[in-house]
Amino acid sequence: MKTIIKNGRILTPFRDIGIGSVVIENGIIIGVETVDVSIADAKVIDAGGNFISPGFIDLHTHGAGNHDFMDATLEAYTGAAEMHARHGTTYLLPTTLTSTNEGLYDTFDLFREAQKKNAKGAELGGLHLEGPYFAFNQKGAQDPRYLRNPDPKEYMEILERGGDIIKRWSLAPELPGALDFATVLKQRGIMLSMAHTDATFEEAMVAYEYGFRHITHFYSCTASITRRNAFRYAGVVEAGYYHDGIVLEVISDGIHVPQSLLKLLYKIKGPQGIMLVTDSMRAAGMGDGESILGSRKDGQRVLVEDGVAKLPDRTAFAGSVATADRCVRTFRDLAEIPLVEAVAMMTDIPARVLGIDNHKGAIQVGKDADIVIFDQAIHVKHTISKGNVIF
Repeated sequence: MKTIIKNGRILTPFRDIGIGSVVIENGIIIGVETVDVSIADAKVIDAGGNFISPGFIDLHTHGAGNHDFMDATLEAYTGAAEMHARHGTTYLLPTTLTSTNEGLYDTFDLFREAQKKNAKGAELGGLHLEGPYFAFNQKGAQDPRYLRNPDPKEYMEILERGGDIIKRWSLAPELPGALDFATVLKQRGIMLSMAHTDATFEEAMVAYEYGFRHITHFYSCTASITRRNAFRYAGVVEAGYYHDGIVLEVISDGIHVPQSLLKLLYKIKGPQGIMLVTDSMRAAGMGDGESILGSRKDGQRVLVEDGVAKLPDRTAFAGSVATADRCVRTFRDLAEIPLVEAVAMMTDIPARVLGIDNHKGAIQVGKDADIVIFDQAIHVKHTISKGNVIF
């Protein structure tokens, strides 16, 4: 059976083509028209004049709906995926925290099981490993007990256990052994990202040559200008702005990166150099109060207030409580940019940087029918994954 989404303003997201129809068959888009399409016996979804957009793609999330992927339970995976789907996400990479290797291996096992049983949530595309190879001075909310330098004996076992489910790895490129590790990751086609790093400008440029094309949660735990023996040295922040080939990941909740910096980011990098993520923890979609960052068994207590999660002593943020719709809305409104560009930052750009843009990230014939329908305020009305309405 074919499905027609009609009476909606289509954001491809490369342009706004106005009111039209999207035709779907077997989970694939087979038609994008600027007219009202009618097909006998087709299922019809009336967008009600709202926007029809590609489904949001979140390449950095730790959980939502009081679930964290490090809980290592099937309920955590499916519950978080369903909460994200209610906010327009159709594809995500569950993201780990620094932990014991045993905890990491449990996550691998649960991810594989959850992929098979996740029927109502955002598609689980693979895993994003955040850590444990980070600079101690830039640990942020990462548990310092597990921070260490890359060790081939360790990471080769992790790669063997993880196999092809590991899609992205965030690490500090200046650590001893990090560039050798980067070579291994690049050979395996795993996305490399600079994160929790004290790298200088020069070290970041070398890292780029080794395959690092992204910076994780830009401005959060990323070194800027420092002084050594009275001399100033530019950092990874300046490298991110300088190099056109580096895409900057931004938590656009309006708190991790305030309005002034969102505007600066857009002015310097433009819409093609920015990728939006939630970096959400379990409290996303929940209210204020105490929560846990990481697993219930071994996580850290955090406090949710002012629209963000904080360490109890309020010395640092502890992951966001944002959802994808909030990220798109906030960047559009605070940076004062066109909606199509904000949407592209959470659809086309992440699809491109992860290398899945041949079938994700746009409303085009031949691509997966991952679609979100939302109003002018970016309140989600329906989320569709491969042609199936999941919200």
